[in-house]
Amino acid sequence: MSARLQPGDPAPAFTLPDAEGKPVSLADHAGRKVIVYFYPAALTPGCTKQACDFTDNLGLLATAGYDVIGVSPDAPEKLAKFRDKEDLKVTLVSDPEKSVLQAYGAFGEKTMYGRTVTGVIRSTFVVDEDGTVAHALYNVRATGHVAKLIKDLKLHGAK
Repeated sequence: MSARLQPGDPAPAFTLPDAEGKPVSLADHAGRKVIVYFYPAALTPGCTKQACDFTDNLGLLATAGYDVIGVSPDAPEKLAKFRDKEDLKVTLVSDPEKSVLQAYGAFGEKTMYGRTVTGVIRSTFVVDEDGTVAHALYNVRATGHVAKLIKDLKLHGAK
């Protein structure tokens, strides 16, 4: 398992394909705050709930200066299907080699249904305008996470 990031660490740079196969880089968002969240699999109940919660609150987050990028090991084609089926507005990117997941410490051993397995660790990072990790949240819950994040960021009006 890779080392976990801490607030104050530089956010690992990345360029990954979005649902259309177009490259998306963390550097594209320089000067803005970015919420980078890692989820196990598109089109599953928990990941759908989380992505819909981010989409529902995207206006509030954007007004407060935050962009949102969701990262999973799914292929761009599956991300496009997920986006279209759920009418998602967040940027979804594909990391099939899991290199970015590992760089953020979001891939490794986790407990699932009482068993230890290796996989994506549902995690969220808030990256400041200068590319520094402001918040590093591991093992977050799919349900209620976005509302808690908005509260922790001291934003108001979560849906």
